[in-house]
Amino acid sequence: MGERKKESFAPPALGGSSLLVVFAVLALTVFALLSLSTVRADVRLGDAAAKAVSDYYTADAQAQEILARLRNGETPVEVTTHTEDSWTRMTRYTYAVPISDTRELQAEVLVDRADGSYSILRWEVLSVGVWEPDSSLDVWDGEIIF
Repeated sequence: MGERKKESFAPPALGGSSLLVVFAVLALTVFALLSLSTVRADVRLGDAAAKAVSDYYTADAQAQEILARLRNGETPVEVTTHTEDSWTRMTRYTYAVPISDTRELQAEVLVDRADGSYSILRWEVLSVGVWEPDSSLDVWDGEIIF
């Protein structure tokens, strides 16, 4: 009988490639989750921006309606009359239309009582909320304490 050679069985070297595949899957999963959170944040930001624009144009339309009423000789309740010059026939009005809890559209117009012509002196969005600084974060003031 011939001599039989013992063949040693070595499993295929899968350790390195398996580790590489696990790392790749893990990395792709992390990137997918980051992409998902970014998309959700972008959707929230887009919705907030769309609401802000919609709220502004709603307030602008209301302010235009008030201006039209002033030009027709009517003085709505929310309007303040400031000056009336008998020699110029011009009356200065101010009013504000809320946009949100923290912003409002403030208008100041001059209206000619005779013909309804007008001049817009101010038409701007202002913040009306109370601003309070956030002092909860302890910031190093540069002093070294030993």
